[in-house]
Amino acid sequence: PVAATDLAWVRLTFWGFDDARHTGELLVNASAADDLVQVFRDLYRARFPIEEMRITTRAELTAPPTGDGNDTVAFNCRPKVGQTSGFSEHAYGLAVDVDPFQNPYVKGSLVLPELASSYLDRGDVRPGMILPDGPVVRAFARIGWGWGGSWRSLKDLQHFSQNGT
Repeated sequence: PVAATDLAWVRLTFWGFDDARHTGELLVNASAADDLVQVFRDLYRARFPIEEMRITTRAELTAPPTGDGNDTVAFNCRPKVGQTSGFSEHAYGLAVDVDPFQNPYVKGSLVLPELASSYLDRGDVRPGMILPDGPVVRAFARIGWGWGGSWRSLKDLQHFSQNGT
């Protein structure tokens, strides 16, 4: 639903879980690129750890989930989770998922990634977990983006989007 010319490639430096600097890349909507660079600059300054940041490959779009993925991503042309129609905000490059393993998607008994259920107890705070009063939520809020961790019917703890969905 978005032209390739409306996307921007950004290369970002981030702190890994190994406390070392790493470089990653995201495809984002060009209209949001500068704001997202600022978000990740804030996360870098806060030394918030990110495991991996790379562009999703075409093969990964249709691969079965392995349950152990932890790739911070933005653009991904796909429908909304659990739906067959309507595009996700990721399909427009207007959403970012951060450290999905530490911040799973939870709807009832469904947990994605499948092996991330040890992170459901948000009181057991560990590196990479996104918390309501933490640096990730604050950085995205500064650019006006909403957090999936504040949703009522389900929790998408990794998810941030421009329109809040």
